[in-house]
Parts: sequence; C-alpha cells; structure tokens
Amino acid sequence: MSSNIKPKTPTKESPTEPFKRSVTGCLRAIARKGDLEVSYAAERPGLVGGKVRLPEPARKLTRQEAAIVRGHADSIALKLACHDPDVHRRLVPGGQQARAVFEAVEQARVEAIGSRRMEGVAHNLTAMIDDKFHRGKFDEITDRADAPIEDAVALMVRERLTGQAPPPAAKKIVDLWRPFIEERAGRGLDKLGRVLEDQRKFGDVVHDLLESLDMGEDRSSSDEEEEGEEGDQDRKQDETGEKGDAADSEDMEKMSMEEAEASADAADASEEAVDAPAADMADDSEMGESETAAEPWRPRNRQNEPRGPDYRPFTLRFDETVPAEDLCEPEELERLRGYLDKQLSHLQGVVARLANRLQRRLLAQQNRAWEFDIEEGLLDSARLPRIIIDPLHALSFKREKETNFRDTVVTLLIDNSGSMRGRPITVAATCADILARTLERCGVKVEILGFTTRAWKGGSSRESWLAAGKSANPGRLNDLRHIIYKSADAPWRRARKNLGLMMREGLLKENIDGEALDWAHKRLLARTEQRKILMMISDGAPVDDSTLSVNPGNYLERHLRWVIEEIETRSPVELIAIGIGHDVTRYYRRAVTIVDAEELGGAMTEKLAELFEENAQEEPRRAGGRPAARSARKLH
Repeated sequence: MSSNIKPKTPTKESPTEPFKRSVTGCLRAIARKGDLEVSYAAERPGLVGGKVRLPEPARKLTRQEAAIVRGHADSIALKLACHDPDVHRRLVPGGQQARAVFEAVEQARVEAIGSRRMEGVAHNLTAMIDDKFHRGKFDEITDRADAPIEDAVALMVRERLTGQAPPPAAKKIVDLWRPFIEERAGRGLDKLGRVLEDQRKFGDVVHDLLESLDMGEDRSSSDEEEEGEEGDQDRKQDETGEKGDAADSEDMEKMSMEEAEASADAADASEEAVDAPAADMADDSEMGESETAAEPWRPRNRQNEPRGPDYRPFTLRFDETVPAEDLCEPEELERLRGYLDKQLSHLQGVVARLANRLQRRLLAQQNRAWEFDIEEGLLDSARLPRIIIDPLHALSFKREKETNFRDTVVTLLIDNSGSMRGRPITVAATCADILARTLERCGVKVEILGFTTRAWKGGSSRESWLAAGKSANPGRLNDLRHIIYKSADAPWRRARKNLGLMMREGLLKENIDGEALDWAHKRLLARTEQRKILMMISDGAPVDDSTLSVNPGNYLERHLRWVIEEIETRSPVELIAIGIGHDVTRYYRRAVTIVDAEELGGAMTEKLAELFEENAQEEPRRAGGRPAARSARKLH
C-alpha cells in the first residue's frame, strides 16, 4: 500500500552550531559546571547573573577569530574555577583606581593558572588580549596619559606568571609604564608567582604592590567589621577565610586536567571562529568606588577622571556614577514618569511623527546597493541581451547588499544642569524616550546618560579643600554626579520610567561638560558595535561657581574644548551637539543650535537621519556597486 505522506526533511543547522557546542563544552569542563547556561549574542561578552554570554559567531570563520572567541570562553571559565568571590570581596580595596588595578591583576592570575597548565588556553587568551587592545587602538598611543595603568600592571603580571610577552597590540601600553612600575613595584611583581594558587596570599601581595605604586587604600568595608570590640570576630573570620582558601587551593590542584585538556582539544578541532571584539570579563556595571585624591601621574581613563594636560579634579572621593533607579524609589519614579507624560502630551504626538519618519528613512536604507555578476540571486534583466548575442553566455544574477547601519550604538548625553529646569529638560526627556524606542525598533542600540553635580557651590569637595588649607588653583572643585538612565543593552521598556527622574525637584544643579563628555565617550569606546554615535544636548557653556571662583575663568571651557578636539580628531566616535538657546557651533564641528526647546525633537531626528544617510551613501561607493533604485527620500 502506497502512502502520499512525505518524510520530514531534517532541519539544517547553522554552520556555526558545531563550533558553539565545542566552545560551550570546553567552557563547562574548565569551569567544572556541567549545567552552566551559555548564550551567544552580538553583545558584550561576560558573566552576568550566573549566565555566560559569548559573541555570536559569524557564518564565515577563521582560525584567528576562533582563538579570540575561545579566549573569551576560557577567561570566563577560569574565573569561575579559580576565583572565590567571597575572598575577593574581603580583599578588594576601596579606592577606584586601586580597585581597577586589583581586579585586573586578579583576572591575570586566574588566566595565568590556565595558561600554565594548558597550551591551547594560553594561545586562545593571547589572541583575545591582542584583539582587545587592537580594537581599542592602543597600539597607536604615544602618551602615557592615554595608557590605562591597570592594563599595564595586569600585562606585566601576566608576563611574570607565564613568561609570555605582551601581545603586539598591547606592547606600547607596557612600554610606556614599565620603567615607572618596575622601579616602584618590581620586587612585588616577582613575589606573585610564589602564591599564584592561593588567592588570599596573592591578594595580600597585590596590596603591597599597590602601596608601592602610591595607590594604597583601605580594603572594602562592606564585608569587614569595625575595629574595636569586634576585632576578635574579624580575626575569626580571617582564620576561617584562610582555611577556606587553603581548601580551595587544594581543590584546584585536584582539578581534572584530563577532562579540561580533552575539551580544549575538542574545541581546537573546530575550524570555525567568531568575529567578535574583546571585552573585559568584569561585571557589566560601570559603578566603582571613590578615590581619596587625584595623583598627577594617574592615567586619564578612569571612570570619572578627566583628560587634559592642565586640568584635574581636586578630589575624586565624592564623585559618583549611578543608575537612575538608585536615586529614587520605584513608586516615586512611576509618579514622576506620569508627570512627564502629562506635561508633554501634545508634544509626544509631534515627536512621534518625527521619529516615525526617521524610522522609515532608516528601514529604507537596509538594502541600498546591488552586487552583480553572481551565480545566484535575482535574474539581472539588464544583462539578457548578452544571451541573445551569445547563447552560450551564462545567465547573470544580482543581489541587494545590506548596509551595516544596524551594528550601531547611539548615546544621548543630556545636560542635567539647573538652567535646563522646566521646559528644556522636559522636552529633552521626552525626545530621548521616543527616539530610544524608535531606534530600538530599527535594531540600533541607544544609551541615555545625564550629568550634573551632587551639590551647589562645591559640596564635599570644597569642604575638603577648605580643610586642606585652600591651596591655589585646586582644579575642579565640586562633586560629580553622572546618571545612567538607560544602558545600551537594556530594553526601552525597562528603562522607560527612569527618565521621569529628570522631573525630580533638586536633581538639576551645576554642569561640568568636559568630564561628562569624556565619561560618555569612554563608555562608547568599550562597546563592541562598529559604529558609535554620541549626541550631546546642552543649553550653555560649562559652569560651576565653586571651580571657577578659584581657577581661571575659562578653566572648564578650555577643558571642554580639549575633550571635543580629542574625540573629533582621534576617536572613531561620531560626535554631534545640539544647543538649546546656546551656540554650540563654536565648540563642535557637527552641531546645530535651536532657539526653542520645542524644536529639539526635529533637530535630533534630522541630525541622526543625516548621519545614517551619509553612511548609506558611502556603502555603495566602498562596495563599487551601483546604488539601488529605491531611495529613502522618496518615502516623504
């Protein structure tokens, strides 16, 4: 008896799936966590909430790219296997710069353990590190101020522990800092190899190393008891910690090398790879502890540290970078968001229409150029006469080529100063909200940031300066407050209510634009997207009465100009500025000034559309193809 039922055709898996399975299996084996959840996405690699995120593999893969993504996986796996978070919390210093060095060196420790035991892991980690510094263009730096000291120390620790010289892209960072570090901390570096397997003893040596680099800080107080009557309890906790660490060290010695090496071999057998940028394996949070004082030799890439040869903060101790939800109770945020919506109910319709126009223009750019004379695709009717003339001539096909505008991240940096109070800040919040939603629908990630100060007239920074004897020309003399309303990876629906914080009474104070622009720029540089756009929205020049009263009158403005020039001439980030009633064209190359805050939505959408259309027009020229017949402008 015959049957008309056709057998099911097995679903063809993606060519990257074998590679993913190989990398996942190796990661779980080294981490000794068989049920560890591993995902692949076009986002920053890391360990978030107990889940591992690795870059999404490209369809066409090379051995070098494979080593890079395996390096990410090996780095995370070694962190899980060889790092005790409880011990780390007890040892980590409180100062921001000291903390950054301590965490970078701890990561170098766990990676050194794997590198010394497995040759394949060492190769993968080297490829990942070289890619990280190459993408950050650290192989082009010439000034020590551009070289992060925490990376230099970590690379020198890696060199001591594994015998491996810094990768080519990282060599300049180490060369710039090596004389300084070797002179002050060379002996401390030599001691680290003796305590590699003992995290607690290793941390103690790192603390000594920090002291020698003039970065000595008290350990974080979050997991330690106060001195005095509770001293005995502290000693008991330390003893317990030492026993636990010793047990952990012994356990690591018993780590199944056969299992880890077998999995590493399985991963190396795959010929596929990922074209993914490197990223730090630290937690995604940008928050850090405060500093006690600014040192002239410290690098400029710290979270809130400015740049410029003659600009400095008097102290970083009271600065903060904080998510919007941490500054307000959830119920209060909901109320403020409702107030924001009510204030601009009529404007939302106008901005929404502008945003829809922007969306149509972006979507129209997804296919902008043709590839010709290919073996499959759409039949190229323009080439059919060749077949008539020569019947033996093969048919010609064509295919539309996609632009890469989706691989883009946009940062909206909003001035949260007192002069923005009222209509300007309300319009800015609404426009940012609607634009973020629009760009998200188009596949473009958006980050919304704000900047202000914690106090008027200097706050705690000025009090410290007064207590220290009122030195001349103290530098920036106020407490910074940088606010994250929406991170680039957060979906709009989760961050929507955060924008209501801008309506909170008392939030808007002074504006120190240069350091805020520098901060937002560094966050963008850490992103993996190929194209990065930074839009500054401000209504005036930088003003902080406390700083300007004891420094030259153009102190803040001169620094802002310096930061702008650095970004516009040396950075891959595309910078745009919109001034509300303030001429920003004298600062920024690409800028527009509007008279009324109501014009902000149109200015923002138009400037973004111009950038994307410029990119779309460049794509066919780079590809050598003819522009597609469809044009974004025909939609209007």
